[in-house]
Amino acid sequence: MRLVLLSGGSGKRLWPLSNDTRSKQFLKVLEGKDNEKQSMVQRVWGQLEAVNLAESSVIATSKMQRDMIHSQVGMDVPLIIEPERRDTFPAIALATSYLYSVDNIPLDEVIAVLPVDPYVDDAFFHKVKEIEQTLLDTNADLALIGVKPTYPSSKYGYIVPEEEVEDHTYFRVGNFTEKPSEEKAQTLMDQKALWNCGVFAFRLGYLIEILQKLELPTQFEELYSIYHTLPKISFDYQVVEKSRYIVALPYEGYWKDLGTWNTLTEEMITTQIGKGIISEDSTNTHLINELDIPVTVIGTKDIVVAASPDGILVSDKTSSPKIKEWINGFNHPPMYEERIWGWSRTLDYANYENGQEMVTKRICIHAEKNSSYHYHNLRDEVWTIVRGEGDLALDDHITRVKAGDIIHLPAGKKHGIRALSELEFIEVQTGIGISDEDFCRLYYKWEDVLVHFQQSKAKVIL
Repeated sequence: MRLVLLSGGSGKRLWPLSNDTRSKQFLKVLEGKDNEKQSMVQRVWGQLEAVNLAESSVIATSKMQRDMIHSQVGMDVPLIIEPERRDTFPAIALATSYLYSVDNIPLDEVIAVLPVDPYVDDAFFHKVKEIEQTLLDTNADLALIGVKPTYPSSKYGYIVPEEEVEDHTYFRVGNFTEKPSEEKAQTLMDQKALWNCGVFAFRLGYLIEILQKLELPTQFEELYSIYHTLPKISFDYQVVEKSRYIVALPYEGYWKDLGTWNTLTEEMITTQIGKGIISEDSTNTHLINELDIPVTVIGTKDIVVAASPDGILVSDKTSSPKIKEWINGFNHPPMYEERIWGWSRTLDYANYENGQEMVTKRICIHAEKNSSYHYHNLRDEVWTIVRGEGDLALDDHITRVKAGDIIHLPAGKKHGIRALSELEFIEVQTGIGISDEDFCRLYYKWEDVLVHFQQSKAKVIL
């Protein structure tokens, strides 16, 4: 069996800490080993390793999240990168075509798909192991895992049995009900319906046949090249609802969707992260502060306060799921990004009357890490090194830089930097049409940069 973990999401329900590049699965607010903070994706990958499933797993994600996954889970984690976001059916189709045409796995191999961020016990992943044999024994089109409900919730979809359920390890699925009223949910619970937790399995050949019927390529490179033309449709609508024979395995252990502030704060390692104070007379109050200024919370009840470079949220916990409705008009780019080499935080942005723009960033590159070797077409940059030491690669030479140095980088000038010790600098970008797309990357690895300079007989001044 091969596992495909889906990592996507726009991060709006956990604004302002989450954004397009740092969705909820990357927020380091959960308790890890030795009281260290860990993210959902780090927790899940550790659980997969504990039950010997990590080696058979791949993560399907977007280009925007690639660096974040590598930064948090490691460079060896296999990724299947979507060229753009299209929804779950295109993402799963692309991953399936990769396993079929690149990894060359047999058509009768079972593929299990699950979210990258469930908050579950290790027992959940032992249930995932069972899904393979259930699919093979029943010869079903799809096998799902559903969570046995603990209360009549209107937040989840339900997997409804075809007929009265006896005490079996699985049942045949009759239909699905999406987010019913609490009254209807209680009726579904009485019928032994399960919460749909987004886990399903199929034989590789089943989805390959579906791609062929839709006249879509089954070869990875071909499907990748036309990915932008695929319909934005969920796997549930495109495949699950059209499948004739589906079985579901009940899971009775701990499961939780930490997709909103009220559910996430229930599992956080502490009530306060970052600078600030929560007064002693505050109850059930959480403060998460990523800013360098303190936040003080006094005399509150059932409140979450979250502050980051992207904004500040103050909300009643029960009302916090409504945040998506209120921030739809916000369209500025992410102000904080975590990358393979470190992190970047936007400090200021200005757009002047003549069309000129100015962006100021604080950038940190971890020791022994490096940026890519690249150039920009539309913007000039000025770097002021404020901490640490590194090697700077410019057009025709490599030189050592340290705190206090100022580097001018006009548009078109090739450059990259490697940190010898943790390195921080302030970057000021100026130009018209400043964009993260204005990048021409030449080399990613520092070893390749050095080879390039040696072949070009450039100067290395260290």
